[in-house]
Amino acid sequence: MSRLILLIGLMALACAKPMTEPRIHAEGARAKSVAIAIHGWHSGIVVKKSDISVDSLPEIKDFSGAEYLEIGWGDREYYQAPDPGWGLALKAALWSSRSVLHLAGFTGAVEKFFPASEIYGIALSDDEFQRLIGFISDTFARSDDPALQGVQPGLYGTGGFYSAKGRFHLFRNCNTWVAEALHAAGLPVSPAHVVTAGNLSHQVRAFGILIKSGS
Repeated sequence: MSRLILLIGLMALACAKPMTEPRIHAEGARAKSVAIAIHGWHSGIVVKKSDISVDSLPEIKDFSGAEYLEIGWGDREYYQAPDPGWGLALKAALWSSRSVLHLAGFTGAVEKFFPASEIYGIALSDDEFQRLIGFISDTFARSDDPALQGVQPGLYGTGGFYSAKGRFHLFRNCNTWVAEALHAAGLPVSPAHVVTAGNLSHQVRAFGILIKSGS
């Protein structure tokens, strides 16, 4: 039982705050670049804001001064809690009912903004990039009622939490969601084999370029 509790806690921590507080280089004239930022247990997707249209992701209007956006997904209560404990970790892993997306806007190089994180750069075709953004956009639980939209202050950068679709649980967490997004873009990722950030890193390094190792 103690091992189960430890595992549950670690999976919940996978979608907690990064341990620290992101330039992405494209290949080819038409290539779009994204980065996968792995912060210990948690991971997120970094995209260049100018590559995204308001029609495809309306939320970018909230980040007028940002050069990049990091996007992550997780349990609504645990992800937003200032100091989450084992109780919220257990609830997130076993009884989560709602989820959120965290968007953080920033300027400057990815590796500078996340100095202690493991960063991978991935070059995508226009079509692959649009499919990636489409997956992310479809994760938002949008509403005409701002109260139901549920935007809350973010963890770092210029950002916030947004109501999201999908139920977080032990075997579908932030790392699984990132893998699903990459799979939707057409990349050779198996979300079913991603639970931990280490699982995700192992698959991404087959086609991504390691920009910076974690410290």
